[in-house]
Amino acid sequence: MGHSSHAEAEERKEMDIRSFSSSQHNQTPYIHKVGVPPKQDIFKEFKTTVKETFFADDPLRCFKDQPRSRKFVLGLQAIFPILEWGKNYNFRKFRGDLISGLTIASLCIPQDIGYSKLANLAPQYGLYSSFAPPLVYAFMGSSRDIAIGPVAVVSLLLGTLLRNEIDPTTNPTEYLRLAFTATFFAGITQATLGILRLGFLIDFLSHAAVVGFMGGAAITIALQQLKGFLGIKKFTKKTDIISVTKSVFHSVDHGWNWQTILIGSTFLTFLLFAKYIGKNNKKLFWVPAIAPLISVILSTFFVYITHAEKKGVAIVGFIEKGINPPSVNKIYFTGDYLLKGIRTGMVAGVIALTEAVAIGRTFASMKDYQLDGNKEMVALGAMNIVGSMTSCYVATGSFSRSAVNYMAGCQTAVSNIVMSVVVFLTLEFITPLFKYTPNAILAAIIISAVLGLIDYEAAILIWKIDKFDFVACIGAFFGVVFASVEIGLLIAVTISFAKILLQVTRPRTATLGRIPRTNVYRNNEQYPEATKVPGVLIVRVDSAIYFSNSNYIKERILRWLMDEEEHLKAAGLPKIQFLIVEMSPVTDIDTSGIHALEELLRSLKKRNVQLVLSNPGRMVIDKLHASNFPSQIGEDKIFLTVADAVLTCSLKLPEEV
Repeated sequence: MGHSSHAEAEERKEMDIRSFSSSQHNQTPYIHKVGVPPKQDIFKEFKTTVKETFFADDPLRCFKDQPRSRKFVLGLQAIFPILEWGKNYNFRKFRGDLISGLTIASLCIPQDIGYSKLANLAPQYGLYSSFAPPLVYAFMGSSRDIAIGPVAVVSLLLGTLLRNEIDPTTNPTEYLRLAFTATFFAGITQATLGILRLGFLIDFLSHAAVVGFMGGAAITIALQQLKGFLGIKKFTKKTDIISVTKSVFHSVDHGWNWQTILIGSTFLTFLLFAKYIGKNNKKLFWVPAIAPLISVILSTFFVYITHAEKKGVAIVGFIEKGINPPSVNKIYFTGDYLLKGIRTGMVAGVIALTEAVAIGRTFASMKDYQLDGNKEMVALGAMNIVGSMTSCYVATGSFSRSAVNYMAGCQTAVSNIVMSVVVFLTLEFITPLFKYTPNAILAAIIISAVLGLIDYEAAILIWKIDKFDFVACIGAFFGVVFASVEIGLLIAVTISFAKILLQVTRPRTATLGRIPRTNVYRNNEQYPEATKVPGVLIVRVDSAIYFSNSNYIKERILRWLMDEEEHLKAAGLPKIQFLIVEMSPVTDIDTSGIHALEELLRSLKKRNVQLVLSNPGRMVIDKLHASNFPSQIGEDKIFLTVADAVLTCSLKLPEEV
């Protein structure tokens, strides 16, 4: 039964081919010529190209036809968006911002103390970084939902890179100075990218690579917390999973402290349970938000009344009171450490920028408003420059805090100001109360926070969609987990660039066939029912033809031709006489691309096959005419559509074909 239906399908296909061929021979077609665009002014074309590259969003549109005074106001609003949305600010919005600001403050205070340890800095520097930078961002940032402060991944990255240069234990003063220097140049990097409108550069780090990097960093951060969670005093300075595992199990007999483990495991269970409640009931979003602060208060009180610090439970100790002291004089502007600070700052700045822009875009799409990526970069850069001068280290957008901020009903960036005020009050009056806070609770808070960075659902989706993307994802993940944060980052960037290079140097090509009973030509692999035209081979090139891929495209087209001729010879069918190259997807061509077409033409002439082009675009046809290529193949060999090309070629084929 199956055999007979297959035979019927083949018969219908043959009939379709015969009817198509006979109809072609009985028609005198009207063929529309491919238009050659008028010559463009070279300076105008250059200006257009530059504008589309750097000013695709046309940021100066609002300044057109405006008086000078209005332009001045619009200029100020562009730098400080608060001047624009602040005009319509009201009490209803403030109520939402107040609640969300207080909520994220309760989350950020314990997190900041813990994250500063990841950066190998004293606890107060984490709090400093949630006071000054959010204030600057509130005036200059364009996101309504993003919550600013230190984050786990950047803290770990900064701490790892700085420790490679200076030991924070033996030389804490120089280490602190290098941290401020790195923060300053992180801000310079971010602001420069925004001012020069180079935001598209951060898109070269693919989503898949970021997912893998974040997941690996989360595992690494969680492993680092085992020191505080288990009460281990001597712990490896390496971050890879093998070194950490060895360090943990080598200290089982003498290094673990059961009181510390009890505190850590109890409150980690509480924090995870609070997260579970918040995840399953969106109205109870505030439960996981205030759980860390409750944990800190309860654990601190427990240690204080039981004097657990005398039984080996490590505590935070003294936290310096008062707001951020100035640190301009501590930044290296000369000397041996300047270059190290620049290098570290650039890496940390780009990673912080990638995270913040991704977070900002996510929440902007959820609330349906536009986020200017370049303005965001300038705002983030400015806040880190100011931060470096006020004893802060690199701050950026925090996903966990931004999510809480969003769910708490924030309306504007004023929620960051509210959070900053709470941190200010904490620094002025409350820091002495954190003296007896156990390190185990900070470890538990960080572990519960970073678990959300492991997005296994995204990894599964990446595997389903694109296997090469999954290689980038898993490569970055294993690089961070088994080597170091820097190696993982390097792998992520390398694989992302490798994918771009592969797509540029090895573009896709396809052979086309005619969809039955239509004049539409599509990929034979996608549409198996599409019929090939006797004596004609149609190949589509799905890329611009540049020096990087021109030779490959030429060879691939010839390989399509050889494969087809072998197939026809084996079937006893007439050979190919026309090769039609469908150029609709070819957006541009350079000199190497034209040379490749000329070489293809010479190779085809040796095989007695004629080259035909279909639908070259404006840029392509303009350059082809500039190189005099149409006269080489014949002006009558360039067609508007594949159907026109096939129609004309079919009329020239012998009747037996």
